[in-house]
Amino acid sequence: MNQENELYGLDDADLLSCPTAYQHNLLAGKTALISGGGTGIGRAVAILYARLGAHVVICGRRDEPLQETAALIRDGVGGGVTTQAMSIREPEEVQALMDRVWAERGGLDVLVNNAGGQFAQNPMDYSVKGWKAVIDTNLNGTWYMMQNAAQRWRDASAPGNIINIVVNIHRGTLQTTHSAAARAGVVYLSKSVAVEWAPLNIRVNCISPGAIASNGLRNYSREAAEQFKYANPMRRAGDVWDIAEACAYLGSSASEFVTGETLAVDGGYQMMGEIWAAGEPDYFRQGRGAACSVGEVSGAKSE
Repeated sequence: MNQENELYGLDDADLLSCPTAYQHNLLAGKTALISGGGTGIGRAVAILYARLGAHVVICGRRDEPLQETAALIRDGVGGGVTTQAMSIREPEEVQALMDRVWAERGGLDVLVNNAGGQFAQNPMDYSVKGWKAVIDTNLNGTWYMMQNAAQRWRDASAPGNIINIVVNIHRGTLQTTHSAAARAGVVYLSKSVAVEWAPLNIRVNCISPGAIASNGLRNYSREAAEQFKYANPMRRAGDVWDIAEACAYLGSSASEFVTGETLAVDGGYQMMGEIWAAGEPDYFRQGRGAACSVGEVSGAKSE
C-alpha cells in the first residue's frame, strides 16, 4: 500500500481484491441496504457485500458517488446494485426509499446504517443549528431507517437484521461531543430495541470503528490525520475493509445468536487513547510535550 493509501484508505483496486475471511456466496440471495454507501466505510461494505453475493442498495445525499460506486460494483464485481439519492434526515424520503426496496426486491435482509457526520469544534462554540444538524442526522436519521424497516419486517412476519455504525463512545469523543451524544443514543437505542424486537426475530447490533484510514480523513489537516493512528495500543490505523469484514459477520448467519452488542473495531482504542479532533489544548499537553498534539482540524466528516 502506498503512503497516500496508508493515510487515506484503500483505492478501488484494493477494494476489489482485498482478501476476505468469508466464503464467496455467504450473502447470496440477500438484499442489503447501506446508507452512506457511496464513499468511505459504506462503499467498502457495499463492495464486500456484493462480492459475497448480495444485491446491494446504496443511498446517500449525493448521487455522483453513488453512481461511481454502483459502476465499480457492476463492472468490477458483476454484482447487482440499486442507488437512490436521499437524506435520512427526512422521514418522507426514508419512506420512499423503503417503498422502492420492498417493491423492487420483495423485501430487505440487512440494513446497515452507516450515514452520519460531525464537525470538530470546541463544544462551547457549537451553534444551535450545528448541534441540531448532527443530532438530526446521526440519531434521528438512524432511527427513521431502523423503525421503518422494522415495521415492514413485523408486518411481513419476516426476520430482520440491523447494523448501526457508530463511534467509540466509551472514552468520550473530544471536540465532537455532539456526535458522542447522538451515537450514544444509537447504542442504547439499539440495546433497547434488540430486546423489544427479539420476539419479531429482528436483530440489532452496532459497530464502533476506531481510527480508520479513509477518504474522510481528508476533511482534517494532514498533521491531525497522521496522529490519529497513535491513539490505540496497536499504534496504527485500521482500514475500511476491517469494518466491512465486521459487517459481513454481523450481516450473516454466522452471528445469528448475537444481538444488542456493540463490536469495537478500534485496535484497543476504547481501553487507551485520546483524540483531540480540533487540536489538543495546552492544558492537557503539559508534562507530555507537543508531540502528543493531533494538530488543527479544518472540515467535517459528511454523510
